Amino acid sequence: MTALQKLAENTYGSDEAGLICGYLFNASGPQPVSAVDSAQAASWLAESTERNNTTSSAYMWLHFNLSHVRAEPWLRQHARLADTFFEALHDGLYSTRIERSDDALIAIINDVHFDFRFEPSDISTLWISVGPRLVITARATPLRSVDALRAAVKTGDAPRSSTELLEHLLRAQADVLVNIVRGVTTRIDDIEDALLAGRLDHKRARLGLLRRLLVRLQRLLAPEPAALFRLLQSPPSWMADPDVQELRGSTEEFSLVLRDMLSLQERIKLLQEEIAANINEDNNRSLFVLTVVTVLALPINILAGLFGMNVGGIPLAQDPRGFWIVVAIIVSFTVIAAWVAFRKKR
Repeated sequence: MTALQKLAENTYGSDEAGLICGYLFNASGPQPVSAVDSAQAASWLAESTERNNTTSSAYMWLHFNLSHVRAEPWLRQHARLADTFFEALHDGLYSTRIERSDDALIAIINDVHFDFRFEPSDISTLWISVGPRLVITARATPLRSVDALRAAVKTGDAPRSSTELLEHLLRAQADVLVNIVRGVTTRIDDIEDALLAGRLDHKRARLGLLRRLLVRLQRLLAPEPAALFRLLQSPPSWMADPDVQELRGSTEEFSLVLRDMLSLQERIKLLQEEIAANINEDNNRSLFVLTVVTVLALPINILAGLFGMNVGGIPLAQDPRGFWIVVAIIVSFTVIAAWVAFRKKR
C-alpha cells in the first residue's frame, strides 16, 4: 500500500473506491455472510449481470463514503443504479422518504452522527438504493444506525433478503430515535425537578434548545406518508409479502417514536409556560415592592421639598415642637398610603 493510499484510508475509513464495508449474503451457500472489498464487489456485480440469475437468493450490501472522490464514479460504473438515486444525491431535498423507481427502491433516511450530543447540526443523511440483488447505502458522515447494522452483521445476523436488510436499517434507526427520546426525557425530568425546587437558572433556554431539536428531528425523520403509501400499495414484483409486512411494521414503529416526540414537545411547552408564569409572578412581586416603597417615600419627599425652600413664611419655623409635628404629619400620611397600597393588593 502506498503512502497516498494509507493517507486516504486514515482520512476516509474506506478503500480506494470509497467502500466502507461490503457483505455478500447467501443463505443457500456454505457461508451465509462474507465480507467483500470493492474489487470483489465489482467482479460479483459483473458476473451477476452476465448470468442474470433471478432464482438465486444471494444479494450484496455495499456501504460507501460520499466524502471519497471515487465513490460516486465507482457506483455509476459498476452498480448500474437508477438515475433517481444519483439525482437524490444532489437535489438538496433531505426529507425522509421511501419511494419506488422502476424496479428498485430509493430511500432517503436522516439519522444522527455516531457521536450525537443533542445538537441540531449533528443530523446527517443516508441515501439507499434497494434492488433484488444489491443494496447500496451512501453517507457523508458516520451514522449510528448503519454502525448498529454493521455490528449485527458481524455477529452473524444475515437478513434473508435485501428488503429485510432495509427493514433492519429502519428498525436500527428507530432504536436510535428511542434512545434520543429517552435522553431528552431524562433532561426534561432534571429541568422539571429543578423547577419544582425553585432553581430556574436559565432552564427556559435549555428547554427551548431541546424543543427546537425535537422539531428538527420530527421534520427530517418523519417519513413522507404519500410516498410510503404508494410503495406499500404497489411494491415491486420481487418483494415478497412477508417483506412488505415487515416494512409496514418498521414504519409503524417510526410513527410511535414520532408520537413520543410530539408528547415531549407538548411537555416542554407546558414547562416553558410554567417557567414564564413563575417569572412573571416574580416580576410582578418585585414591581409591587418597588411601588410600595415609592408610595411610602412620597410624603416625606414632598414635605422635605416644601420645607427645604429658602423662602419666608415656612410654617412651624419658630415653634419649638415644629419638628415633631412635621414627623407626625409624615408618619400619618405614610400610614394612610401604606393602607391604601396593601388594600389594593388584597
